[in-house]
Amino acid sequence: MLLLEDVRKSFVEPNGRQLPVLNIQRFSVERGEQMVLIGRSGCGKTTLLHVIAGISRPDSGRVMIHGVDVTRLAEAGRDRFRAENLGYVFQTFNLLPGFSALENVMLGMTFGRGKADRRRATQLLERVGLADRADHKPTTMSVGEQQRVAVARALANHPRLLLADEPTANVDPGNQQHIIDLIRQTCSDEKISLVIVTHAMEVAEQFDRVDRLEEINTALGTTT
Repeated sequence: MLLLEDVRKSFVEPNGRQLPVLNIQRFSVERGEQMVLIGRSGCGKTTLLHVIAGISRPDSGRVMIHGVDVTRLAEAGRDRFRAENLGYVFQTFNLLPGFSALENVMLGMTFGRGKADRRRATQLLERVGLADRADHKPTTMSVGEQQRVAVARALANHPRLLLADEPTANVDPGNQQHIIDLIRQTCSDEKISLVIVTHAMEVAEQFDRVDRLEEINTALGTTT
């Protein structure tokens, strides 16, 4: 499902020097597999997710998703491929404040195959326990509710791969386990591959596969 080979990424510092952030010889995730990447702040977790999702292009290497090398696609092609094949749960939610929870989920569908499925969006909000909050805008919802909307939106297009960036970081302790359970169960039901990046060991300990990013990323960068 997912394969990275010889992926390197660096950024240019203000003084003009190259700052290596990623240097990954090989990393793979099978279809339907659920795994966690853990690492300290600054070890490249968010940069890695951006490279996998095609938000950022690596300097070199291959990023294969369902047989497609994302690095060879033009920007518009990467955007379309991401919308049709990937779900992304952002740490900061990235919900549109002027739209309701239902509209936020449905809007995500239009970036993929171009058709908003109201029934699917409603079912996802029901699954995350927000059936009675579908018409509410993010500003009237709690942080935990906003994260659940973000999870529903990420699953809207039946993705093959779900990427979750610290999905419990901004959620109160009482809702953290609920968020993880929702993500894992939905991915299991729909055979979606799952990659979660986190520094929370209480999250990592729930998974059979836990990789330390410092062990597979040999870059010396100190910035995500």
